[in-house]
Amino acid sequence: AFIISRNQSSRMASSTGLLVVSNIKHLGKSLRAIEKYVNSLYIHLNVAGSTSTTSPVPPPPVWGRLISQLYANSSSYVGKQLDLRVLVSPLRPGANGSLKLRQPVDLIFSDAHHPELCDRLRADLNISKPTIFLDDSVISDLSAQQDDTQPPKVYPSVVLGGTFDRIHLGHKIFLTQAVLRTCKRLVVGVTTSAMTKGKTLPDLILPVEERIARLREFLVDIDDTLQYEIVPIDDPFGPTQVDPDLDMIVVSAETLRGGQKVNEVRSAKQLRELEIFVIDIVESNVHDGIHETKVSSSNTRIDLLGTRWRRPEPRPQLPPRPYIIGLTGGIASGKSKMGERLANMGAHVIDCDKVAHDVYEPGQLCYTRIVQHFGQGIVSDDGRIDRSKLGPLVFADPKQLQALNGIVWPELIAEVNRRLDALRSQADVPRVVVLEAAVLLRAGWETNCHEVWSMIVPPDEAVRRIIERNKLSEVEAQKRLASQVPNSEIVAKSHVIFSSQWDHEFTQKQAERAWKMLTKELDSYQSSL
Repeated sequence: AFIISRNQSSRMASSTGLLVVSNIKHLGKSLRAIEKYVNSLYIHLNVAGSTSTTSPVPPPPVWGRLISQLYANSSSYVGKQLDLRVLVSPLRPGANGSLKLRQPVDLIFSDAHHPELCDRLRADLNISKPTIFLDDSVISDLSAQQDDTQPPKVYPSVVLGGTFDRIHLGHKIFLTQAVLRTCKRLVVGVTTSAMTKGKTLPDLILPVEERIARLREFLVDIDDTLQYEIVPIDDPFGPTQVDPDLDMIVVSAETLRGGQKVNEVRSAKQLRELEIFVIDIVESNVHDGIHETKVSSSNTRIDLLGTRWRRPEPRPQLPPRPYIIGLTGGIASGKSKMGERLANMGAHVIDCDKVAHDVYEPGQLCYTRIVQHFGQGIVSDDGRIDRSKLGPLVFADPKQLQALNGIVWPELIAEVNRRLDALRSQADVPRVVVLEAAVLLRAGWETNCHEVWSMIVPPDEAVRRIIERNKLSEVEAQKRLASQVPNSEIVAKSHVIFSSQWDHEFTQKQAERAWKMLTKELDSYQSSL
């Protein structure tokens, strides 16, 4: 029976714990009992307690299947917010040295009564609090979990590669299988932006330097006995095409052909071929036609849509009400539709494109200056500016586009500010105003907003939509797109990101998620006053 006492649980305010696992069948109950007290948890497999003192310590690869199952099953026991890391260094023969971990551990839990091991770990990690024993049994079932279907051989140098964007449990399985199979050196190739353009939401992928840093931190954390060489790669082969000392490559079932191609390249260069170890893909439990069917970084990025991408910067010069959201995005990204969604949820929307139509009207200063600069040829029979005539002039010539912006933008933001002042003077000031403006970032208007929400779609999808909507040729559509702020720059300056590249229902869900988050934050701010 589990025996966390009320007094013990009331004292647990730690964020990092270590669980000594002797009984894998109890893992679900153990994790559910622990997750409310920690948000980061190391797993120490008590393999010494599962074998007799006279038996030789099995090589690390025999625990590969167990660790993969542990990671895969953990998602059904606890939420994604609990960061699990299974330690590999204690599984190595002769691993009697002091355990070193990146994060300070506040509490040790054990699913069986093994006080000697737990006391040693407490001494290694300098933990003053007593071990929390979840069960008083001394039985271990780990010995039955050894995998005898795979060769237990370990190699001096193992290699693998990937994008490794925001490490998830699929990455943890992939990386751990490689760590288990090397005894000296692990080489990891991390793809640069040159290789990630075809990924889902590529502009949300972390910079390669940050991915490498996170990768190194994880690997050193689970096993600090190895030498890690983590390098950026611009092609599918990376170090494998030049390093003569590599012995094995670890691949997933879907990249097996890539591993075979590596050997073809090595053979052509008179380098010895590598042993190939294949791991299974971890299936995702989300099946909505949008997320991938496997656990992947693409799914993680999809789940970021409509959430807090980064915290807004303070805007002390802006009154707290109305709270102004700058809504922007490239051409054909779905800005206007998102504006409609937010309006239906309660926002007051100022559509800068419609405001621009007003300042283009005859008699306005903006109208006069535009006609003076571009000539009477852009004026239609009714005396108004014909955008279909003005458009080709400015989109074909960056200097002319800059000239137009120099005329329009100052008048446009002045009119927007007049409308905002009018709203602020009302008895019932709107709580949230959405300033929908394609030019928001290029014009530098983000400082007029409390935060920026943006719409992005892949460039090829934007071109397709422009051709369909505006009846333009592909060349003309490409020119229009080229004049826009690139997605990467939009993402860098945004606080919430949406993408309309999937169906309307999924975009609506993104909007609802963001609105719920914003409402909660504004409620919290108001209650603190």
